Amino acid sequence: MKKLFYSVFLIALVGALFLSSCKQNETAQNEFLPAIDTSNMDFNVDPGENFFLYANGGWMRKNPIPDDYSQYGSFHELIDKNKEYVQELIDKALAVENPEKGTPTQQIKDFYTSGMDTLKIESSGINDLQEYFDLIEKASTKEDIMQLVIEAHTRASFPLFVVYPDQDKKNSEMVIANIYQGGIGLPDVDYYLGDDERSVDMRKEYKLHITKMFVLAGDENNIAEQKAESILAFETRLAKASMSRLERRDPFKTYNLSTITDLQEKTPNINWSAYFEAFKLPADMNVNVAMPGFIAEVNSLFDEVDLDIWKTYLKWNVINEYASYLSSNFDDQNFAFYGTYLSGQKKHQDRWKRLISATNSSIGDPVGKLFVENYFPPEAKTRMLELVNNLKIALDKHITELDWMSEETKIKAKEKLASMNLKIGYPDNWKDYSTLDITPDSYVKNIIACNKFNWQIKMDEINKPVDRSKWLMHPQIVNAYYKPNLNEIVFPAAILQPPFFNLYADDAVNYGAIGVVIGHEMTHGFDDKGSLYDKEGNLNNWWTADDSANFVAKTKVLINQYNNYTILDSLHVNGELTLGENIADLAGVMLALDAYKLTEEFQKNKHIDGFTPLQRFFISYGNVWRQNIRDEALMNYLKTDVHSPGEARINGIVYNVPEFYEAFNLDENSARFIPLEERAKVW
Repeated sequence: MKKLFYSVFLIALVGALFLSSCKQNETAQNEFLPAIDTSNMDFNVDPGENFFLYANGGWMRKNPIPDDYSQYGSFHELIDKNKEYVQELIDKALAVENPEKGTPTQQIKDFYTSGMDTLKIESSGINDLQEYFDLIEKASTKEDIMQLVIEAHTRASFPLFVVYPDQDKKNSEMVIANIYQGGIGLPDVDYYLGDDERSVDMRKEYKLHITKMFVLAGDENNIAEQKAESILAFETRLAKASMSRLERRDPFKTYNLSTITDLQEKTPNINWSAYFEAFKLPADMNVNVAMPGFIAEVNSLFDEVDLDIWKTYLKWNVINEYASYLSSNFDDQNFAFYGTYLSGQKKHQDRWKRLISATNSSIGDPVGKLFVENYFPPEAKTRMLELVNNLKIALDKHITELDWMSEETKIKAKEKLASMNLKIGYPDNWKDYSTLDITPDSYVKNIIACNKFNWQIKMDEINKPVDRSKWLMHPQIVNAYYKPNLNEIVFPAAILQPPFFNLYADDAVNYGAIGVVIGHEMTHGFDDKGSLYDKEGNLNNWWTADDSANFVAKTKVLINQYNNYTILDSLHVNGELTLGENIADLAGVMLALDAYKLTEEFQKNKHIDGFTPLQRFFISYGNVWRQNIRDEALMNYLKTDVHSPGEARINGIVYNVPEFYEAFNLDENSARFIPLEERAKVW
């Protein structure tokens, strides 16, 4: 919805906490828990007909979606567990009397206290935002509007467009400013333009939501309705000028280097000099204008839109950005639209859970430092290095054996693989938050203070050399990523726990889970987008024209398979939008299998709990993406997410893998059997 653009290739949210010293008893218990829980499976389902249900049917029945979730899976279970452990850290901070100002303990304590003080939040209503509304009302010229946009960006709130630091795609040693499309309140630009029933209904509900919010802010209903109409019209102009998700997958289309002087000449109604001067950035630096057509439309808006509409749009941006941190009337209406209508959630998460998420997001490094000290053991890092090494060996072998890649390109591919950096657990250097002023007085003001602090850190990176030790994710966040500009794969501490990683499990289980994730992330460096970045991280296509053509031909099978994957009776996965992730899923399984075959365990062919090693590998993979999801969330997911739904990430992959048929004794009579010549195989 109203989120920033992120420049990392993220996998779907997965993982959770790995426990250490103060959780030794619970960790010890994990040693005796089965790595594969057969009660989570459904043996009434034929694995040749629906492996997703075979591996997860029991779990799905036992775990209906909680009312406060739009979807629920293994990673959500672990996210909840993770929040409980972060809550323990917070409870320790709360117990400290008069902690020293600027310490993690003081900041965590006062931030959390302000967010849990619902009496003060209710009495404040929207008053803590009044200073921003007053600034908007005082605006009398379009230049004043530009100053308001700048002021909003200092709070990491982004009307119109987003500016963020990232490496120059063609000079990966330097960080430059990137200007990206934004400024809309619906999840995707297509919802503003589509004439399908869902899009039409969504625009209607969005206008109603805006109207209700302005009424809560003090407007009469008829005035609020007029404001909602003008906001939708304004945002629709932004949507029409925006690149689609498919277009944005092409990094060459989104690389348009410019000087600030040239940008100012092309879009004279936008005061870029004032913008970058506000962040103390030099006027002679280069910037990347990711969507020139979009910025040209913003330039036109400054010339063509009345001042009162600008004020309405900017006031809406403030309300929409901070509604969830205000009194319950604003918070509840915000949730009614973004949570219930868009995602199908029946109720809000408990407040303490939302506070954990906000704390992690706002002061992630102070929390992360305590998290690592308490919950991350060095043994996990050692085991991960072994897994990664075997995955690298497997990928090197696959590159050697490719029939579609030239020898010239294979040499460069192997050089890139050898250069790929790995980060596990947590950063070597922590950001200094000691000057961040957090008080127990106002929750929304603390959110704004953190936003300003974190945004200035980002802006300070611009026009400087790249810091390759930097992490884009806090260690307590349950995720992982590959970043092409750095040619690195990153696994925060939080992902290293079952079902993704288990120190006490057999290799089959670990290779089927975290091994596949490692392979998935590695091959992002060599897929249709990774091939466009060289080993140093520069945007530089290192494939020959024939290699690219051969690769495209190989991927058509996967595109067609996913385009024909039916969800909710009539909806389909978008095979082009999800291509990069589907390639990585398939390659991850193939590489993890070959890496697993390098282990002693595979050679011994030992059966555990009645399953062969290969069966345990695939069941473990199936368990990773178990999921129940509401129809509303799934419809939105299919339109906006570059990942396929959990069911398709399993069934769309395993029936392409020869070892899967071997593992479960399947043949051409199986319901989902794919003839060998029709199977997808890229890596």
